[in-house]
Amino acid sequence: MSMDKDEEKIAGRLHGEQIEPEKADNLLERLIYVLIIAVMISFAQTVLGVMTVIQFIIMLVNNKQPNERIADFGTDLGIWVAKAARYQTAASTVKPWPWTDLD
Repeated sequence: MSMDKDEEKIAGRLHGEQIEPEKADNLLERLIYVLIIAVMISFAQTVLGVMTVIQFIIMLVNNKQPNERIADFGTDLGIWVAKAARYQTAASTVKPWPWTDLD
């Protein structure tokens, strides 16, 4: 797959059509979701750090070749963090996974 196709696919996952909630959260509900998502982002950063170290070790022993599944996981995690940040900053009313599908 070419780099343009990869970037196009990622852009579609980030900015593509998403199902808007039927009713907007009130501010207290939104605050609770924002706090939960903040904890989840913190956990995601830890997972990303661990996966980075594992990927680096794999590349050391595998002639600089990364593990494709770990690389894809990193892309998925990045997209999730972006969607979570969009919800937290009110750029979107769509909550990230686990409240919506992980596409």
